[in-house]
Amino acid sequence: MVTFHMLLLTATSPPMRHLGGVLKHMIELTRLNGSPLAVNCDLIKYAEASPDTVLTLITGEKLIVLEPCSQVSQLTLEFRAAVLRQAWPEAAPALIARSAHDADQQLRNADKNPDRKASHE
Repeated sequence: MVTFHMLLLTATSPPMRHLGGVLKHMIELTRLNGSPLAVNCDLIKYAEASPDTVLTLITGEKLIVLEPCSQVSQLTLEFRAAVLRQAWPEAAPALIARSAHDADQQLRNADKNPDRKASHE
């Protein structure tokens, strides 16, 4: 079945290239039935946990995936960072340093707030 979303991707996206089974310009998620799903993260409008993760696309289409909202956000950030690294190679060291800084800050904040850390586990 072809949806408007698929037509939109076909009409506006560059040719799809596979990279180790994953589409280069999409993030790979998992449907509730376990089948893989490639999503153009630029089309995600909302990600809600209710209790399953429901993605609402800008087209109005809703997708339910196994990954939690935090993982969808992380995959989106990693995808966009990869795009920036490819488009602006000289910025890669700054992006890596920023990621390391952010990770360090999260660890420090978790150490300062042990109650908050325990509630996330």
